[in-house]
Amino acid sequence: MPAFLVVGQKVCTDHKFSLNDLTGSTGRLDVLLRCVNSVFMLSNDIRRDVDLYLVLLGEPDPPRAILFRGRELKYLNPDERSTAALVKNALMKEATGDWTQSTPGIYAARRGLAEVLAELEGRRLVYLKEDGSLLSGITMRPDDIFVLGGKEDLSAEHEKTIAARPETLKVSLGPRSLHADHCITIALNALDNMR
Repeated sequence: MPAFLVVGQKVCTDHKFSLNDLTGSTGRLDVLLRCVNSVFMLSNDIRRDVDLYLVLLGEPDPPRAILFRGRELKYLNPDERSTAALVKNALMKEATGDWTQSTPGIYAARRGLAEVLAELEGRRLVYLKEDGSLLSGITMRPDDIFVLGGKEDLSAEHEKTIAARPETLKVSLGPRSLHADHCITIALNALDNMR
């Protein structure tokens, strides 16, 4: 099944953030919460055939990764505040290299981009970037890993890590810059139509 990997360069890695200030106190966690919504929310249902990795690199305790497994998810609602509470619970878990379940279908670990990509070895990466080849010319695979930045573009170091993978495509969704959550919706729609 496909997976999405969204990197939050400045997203807070501490569970003490306020649920009442998701844009200011969290390094724009709200952007990643919209990505969660775009990956999983359907009309009156949850998409079960996809996974989502959030890589949080902000202060005070980076890196942290949160994995949402579609086939196991429970308690996910379409509003950002309740999803933020699920992320907060995940960040309360002791940060180790192993995935620790915080709620059904949601896991946390101390992993950065390179460690998450190592776990996904053998699968093709589709790096969503404005200067890539057009999506319309790409044959997507049902197990592709779509990688994109949250509010900020990926760092040069992260782009180098992605480019080092033997099978990586840089793909553009069109001539204009889009929000990360919109990119996810477009990629999932293309996958749905391919099926």
